Amino acid sequence: MRRELLLLEEIIDAAEQAHRLVDGVTVAELAADRQCCGTLTVLGEASTQLPPELKERFPEVPWDQPSRLRNRIVHGYRSIDLEILHTTAQDQLPDFAAQVREILAAVAPEADDSEA
Repeated sequence: MRRELLLLEEIIDAAEQAHRLVDGVTVAELAADRQCCGTLTVLGEASTQLPPELKERFPEVPWDQPSRLRNRIVHGYRSIDLEILHTTAQDQLPDFAAQVREILAAVAPEADDSEA
């Protein structure tokens, strides 16, 4: 369970960082700075590595969206629609991070109990 907690923390950190990277930034400015792509790749990779049992326990979270975005960035880098990337980071990631933060708060005590 400790690994899952680290992955959840990584997901939250990456989602919040991606949001900060686009906050107040235009799509044209985003095109010049691809750091957000790297951050979203980390987010997608971490969500992919979560165990299926955890994802099934919290089906309301769109777990597959970060991994699909990651795949698009990694395998189609030149054809990324920066408008979609910007909108995702600006509008969707704050709620996603909040959902994952709630899950982390719910499962962290369970991890402590299982290690005791």
